[in-house]
Amino acid sequence: MAKICTEESYPSVRDLDDEVDRTDNGASRIHSICEDTTSDMQGINSTATSQLQESRRSSFTGAGAMARLSHFLFMLRNWASHRLQREVERPDSFLERFRGPELKDISSRGSYAHSSLGHPDRPHKRNKKEEKKKDEKKEEEKKDGDKEEKKDEKKDEKKDEKKDEKKDEKKDEKKNDKDDKKKEPLKEVWIMDPAADTYYRWLTVIAAPVFYNLMMIVTRSCFNELQSTYTILWIILDYTADVIYYTDTFVRSRTGFLEQGLLVKDGKKLMDHYRTTSQFKYDMMSMIPTDIFMLKVGYDNPELRFNRLFKMSRLFEFFDRTETRTNYPNIFRISNLVLYILIIIHWNACIFYAISKTIGFGTDTWVYPNISHPEYGRLARKYIYCLYWSTLTLTTIGETPPPVRDVEYLFVVADFLIGVLIFATIVGNVGAMISNMNASRAEFQAKIDSIKQYMQFRKVSKDLEARVIKWFDYLWTEKKTCDEKEVLKNLPDKLKAEIAINVHLDTLKKVRIFQDCEAGLLIELVLKLQPQVFSPGDYICKKGDIGREMYIIKEGKLAVVADDGITQFVVLSDGAYFGEISILGIKGSKAGNRRTANIRSVGYSDLFALSKDDLMEALTEYPEAKKALEEKGKAILMKDNLIDESVANAGADPKDLEEKILRLESNLDVMSTKFGKLMAEYTSYQTKIKQRLSNMESKVKTLRAEDLSEVVEDKPEEKKTK
Repeated sequence: MAKICTEESYPSVRDLDDEVDRTDNGASRIHSICEDTTSDMQGINSTATSQLQESRRSSFTGAGAMARLSHFLFMLRNWASHRLQREVERPDSFLERFRGPELKDISSRGSYAHSSLGHPDRPHKRNKKEEKKKDEKKEEEKKDGDKEEKKDEKKDEKKDEKKDEKKDEKKDEKKNDKDDKKKEPLKEVWIMDPAADTYYRWLTVIAAPVFYNLMMIVTRSCFNELQSTYTILWIILDYTADVIYYTDTFVRSRTGFLEQGLLVKDGKKLMDHYRTTSQFKYDMMSMIPTDIFMLKVGYDNPELRFNRLFKMSRLFEFFDRTETRTNYPNIFRISNLVLYILIIIHWNACIFYAISKTIGFGTDTWVYPNISHPEYGRLARKYIYCLYWSTLTLTTIGETPPPVRDVEYLFVVADFLIGVLIFATIVGNVGAMISNMNASRAEFQAKIDSIKQYMQFRKVSKDLEARVIKWFDYLWTEKKTCDEKEVLKNLPDKLKAEIAINVHLDTLKKVRIFQDCEAGLLIELVLKLQPQVFSPGDYICKKGDIGREMYIIKEGKLAVVADDGITQFVVLSDGAYFGEISILGIKGSKAGNRRTANIRSVGYSDLFALSKDDLMEALTEYPEAKKALEEKGKAILMKDNLIDESVANAGADPKDLEEKILRLESNLDVMSTKFGKLMAEYTSYQTKIKQRLSNMESKVKTLRAEDLSEVVEDKPEEKKTK
């Protein structure tokens, strides 16, 4: 019965073994490389037990229970014996790339366990010797396998390292290239600065072909003989002009413009800006190759090139730039006006010849005579006759044959109207130019006339009157009539200061007391220098006069003379200065602020004057410079023994105290005015508040008890809604 029971139960045991094998193989496939073998076995046992639990009711209940229990114990023994024996894992180069040495050992351990569990149907009895031999063989095989694995691992590691290094190098190179691209500044394209001289030179170049097309296209279109005689010359000139036109379009696309005060140098921005301008359309129209139609109709049709006249704006721009750059703007304006008139007369002459050709030469008295006549058949006579007729018509002289046909009448009327406009333009512009040319002279003459009238009214002596007139003549001949302040008043302060520094700073630095001063103080003083002109025999200062300004000689000679005005002690020339001590008001000076010598102009002399008030105004912002100037002045006076040291070392000067008191009084006046304004604002605000309060009281008085009850009832309702 036992045998029968066991045989009947074996199929279920085999099924269970198969299920365990399947679970073992599945676990070996999906187990992680980094897990321990114990965790693998736990998973296997859990799957096996789950399978056993499912079949427990059918398998482990019945007559063959002991056989199945013995088989289960046999499986546990095999697992325990092979747990200590390791098999060589088949090397996998793909997996080894991602494994470290520790993980490889762990995975090899796991493979031994799976291999032992994967073959449960081994013999139940083994000899110990055979087991030992097999174990020794397995250990040898394992060692050989480990050596091969290590070699393969080293090779794979080296390959992987080389690949990783190459990848890292490529990444680094890409990063470096990106960084270099970011660091590298944008390549500056060539641009044309519209404020540079190169731009004006280019305008000169482009103006030549524009003027050529303006004058010759209409001439060649009307006078066919001129076109056919010099065909090769016109071809060369036309296509040379076209090349310059195309170049000018490129220059326009690279012409800079100001954006937030800076010149734009980005080529894309320049192109976009050029496309938005109206001139872009005209440039494109002027570059249309209409000469292609000449291949069909012939080259003797230059009227196809009339689209080249869309570049006229470049010619006008050249004239404007030249007018601002020339030193003789009035002459240029007159010449430019005459040129415009000649161009209009030229075009009118060509149109007259074209109309005569359309009507027929010699068909009536108004058109051009018959060209079959040898006198009127020459090209020069044709053009000169038409030019003469056009000049007479446009200047409204009118000594021309009268028109016969309606078309001729209309053309003559249009010419007369254009002529009237030209005549009015000529008269107006020429008159304005002449008046501008003489504006300075007329203004200067008006000043002389007013002074003459004043001297005659006050009955000034003839000698003094002659001296005044001579002084004015000197100013006009030496071109010193302009008032510097009036001329420079429209300039900003910075430019005004730069001009003054360029003109006067070297002169101011010659003064000893200003040689070591701050640059800011010198700039302030330069702006306050006043030019003055003295005629021969004029006294600049006399002994005992109060010194209110110091003088620097720019040009001319001054003599230090005695009281008689004849005896000369010293002659001062260009670069000399005097009066610097008197304007400082140094305490303890024996002379005070009085002049100590007589100085007289020998001839006409130009001086710069710096007043005491201007100096003190500038020194208020530079107290240290003021102390330094006073120390220098004291040193100069001590050398000449012109200072009283006891007074100089005494306390504060009463004059300084007076000045301080005056300043305090002025500040007090300012504060009182401000306080008065605040009081006025306060009173006005107070009156407004009183008015509002009175209005509120009047409204409250008009309220009734019913209105108040309604308000009281509305409040609890609002609270409820809230």
